Amino acid sequence: MAASGSLCPPFDFSSKYYDVVSGDGGSGCGRQSSFFEGKAVLNPSVGYSVILGFGAFFAVFTSFLVWLDKRYVGSKHTSEWFNTAGRNVKTGFIASVIVSQWTWAATILQSSNVAWQYGVSGPFWYASGATIQVLLFGIMAIEIKRKAPHAHTICEIVKARWGTIAHMVFLTFCLLTNIIVTAMLLLGGSAVVNALTGVNIYAASFLIPLGVTVYTLAGGLKATFLASYIHSVIVHVVLVIFVYLVYTASNELGSPRVVYNHLVEVASKSRICQEPISHHGQSCGPVSGNYKGSYLTMLSSGGLVFGIINIVGNFGTVFVDNGYWVSAIAARPSSTHKGYLLGGLVWFAVPFSLATSLGLGALALDLPITASEASRGLVPPATAIALMGKGGSILLLTMLFMAVTSAGSSELIAVSSLCTYDIYRTYIDPDASGKKIIKVSRAVILAFGCLMGLLAVILNKVGVSLDWMYLAMGVLIGSAVLPIAFMLLWRKANAVGAILGATIGCLLGIITWLSVAKIEYGQVNLDTTGRNAPMLAGNLVSILAGGAIHAICSFLAPQNYDWGTTKQITVVETEMSELLADDVPAGDFSIGYFTFWAVIAIAWGTIGSIGIIALPVIESWETMQSVLLGMFTNDRLMEKVEEMNLRMHTIMLAIPEAERIYLLEKEEAKKKEQLELVQPWELVSG
Repeated sequence: MAASGSLCPPFDFSSKYYDVVSGDGGSGCGRQSSFFEGKAVLNPSVGYSVILGFGAFFAVFTSFLVWLDKRYVGSKHTSEWFNTAGRNVKTGFIASVIVSQWTWAATILQSSNVAWQYGVSGPFWYASGATIQVLLFGIMAIEIKRKAPHAHTICEIVKARWGTIAHMVFLTFCLLTNIIVTAMLLLGGSAVVNALTGVNIYAASFLIPLGVTVYTLAGGLKATFLASYIHSVIVHVVLVIFVYLVYTASNELGSPRVVYNHLVEVASKSRICQEPISHHGQSCGPVSGNYKGSYLTMLSSGGLVFGIINIVGNFGTVFVDNGYWVSAIAARPSSTHKGYLLGGLVWFAVPFSLATSLGLGALALDLPITASEASRGLVPPATAIALMGKGGSILLLTMLFMAVTSAGSSELIAVSSLCTYDIYRTYIDPDASGKKIIKVSRAVILAFGCLMGLLAVILNKVGVSLDWMYLAMGVLIGSAVLPIAFMLLWRKANAVGAILGATIGCLLGIITWLSVAKIEYGQVNLDTTGRNAPMLAGNLVSILAGGAIHAICSFLAPQNYDWGTTKQITVVETEMSELLADDVPAGDFSIGYFTFWAVIAIAWGTIGSIGIIALPVIESWETMQSVLLGMFTNDRLMEKVEEMNLRMHTIMLAIPEAERIYLLEKEEAKKKEQLELVQPWELVSG
């Protein structure tokens, strides 16, 4: 999707990447050549080596760690352990899993795309709009520990509270969420692998999930956690390399000042003039809706619209994604909220820092990226190649592979848990043994691992892009968000309201989405439905209608639920750890939990205080230097003398000329005497 409202590509038209086309109607637009035209930067063998090599390494290494855990730590690999990791995972692992699980292909690719579209506001809206959900989910994670301590999935709780029909409705929404997230992972991953290495995009779609499927089959949720930690480490190392490269080390950019100057220069060469945004009059710049068309502004209507869509859509992919509930279930009760809080705070840096470097870097370098390439997530690899050549493309490919496989493993477990506990154990074999449960779980993992590739191939054939899918997800699943939240937080929430809210809200969202596209643009297709106005309308109607319908129904016929049936959800096999009443931090903070809370407060407070104290001093340093310099030089003395001269001049104008000459001569003599006797510091102090 092109920059909102843009008439021409947002680049320097005198660039070597453009050929001016005559007879273009006076638009001033050149013909944009593609950055990824021609031969891929890397050989296809490199692409296959990364996909298969990393996949094989993580499959073997993670399986080995799981074996060590079983042999030397004494973990019993029961069905409960396979699907819940023993419900005893500590804070650090939970936080790293959240960071890894929330770092999709879209986190790396789409965040830079919105920086390319809207400038500096894009990374902020992406990061902030997708952090709040994880932080708020920490509250839900505590509630699931208190109210359904033995649950395996969120849908088990739905059935225990609201019955079979509601269970089927929300099971459908949860599975749809997993399909959408998986689609985004593979759409972005396969597109980048194809662009960088020339590996067939359909082959990449099938091969990327291969290694993930192997180690998830072997170790279940625990293997996912172990791999996620390693993936998070690699992602953050590469992130730091790219950030420092753009802002400190590269020859082409290398400092914030250079990046700033390049962004101003690129924007100033654009010939696109827009309607006046303020009283300043008509403004020319590459981004319609931005203040003066600038990339360097937070006053961006397109960025704001994207931010709202981002917030709404990501509530769906957190609250309706069983993967997050599985992670909450796996956490030690006292670690649940801490893990989500810490994970959310750390994750913010991934899209914000990466997009502020690679996304803005693409603009500053004036790279000829087409709107189609940007929508497929190719902005970061273009910048990486421009700055580092093959080395940059390999780093970006590695980072992306880590993100796709780690989040993909979480989706495999999420789908496996839903199919195993909410379909097989609920409707097919309620008395299934632990061994049977593990067998079914592994069969689902294998089947969905294969279907992931098929899904990506179908979407690529149809022409669905990462950008379109990312924006549409809130329309499709947003209506289920508030009913799921009400289920755990509101005793009056009833089943009829939940069913009607989720289904009718979704239908209203889709109708609004398609109707706005038809009214605004005259037709309904992938292009028009992917634009901001239809997406914004559909997202808002879906989430708000779902919550409103559920709330109204619940007020009219409150359930007054006591959480008794959710606490009766049973485990298949006895677990080593049980929930202790005083182990849930929502009740009364322990000394350890309060210490963690205080450290977060101290760290944020300290960093914020240092910034608010130091920044004004840094910004005013030149002025302060001038003042200090003047205090210890004759500048002050000269000011005193000038003041005396001004006073005397005023007096002289009021007396006759002869007398004035006499007084001037007398004053000059007195002034010379003062200059010989008085020291500068005496004048400063007086």
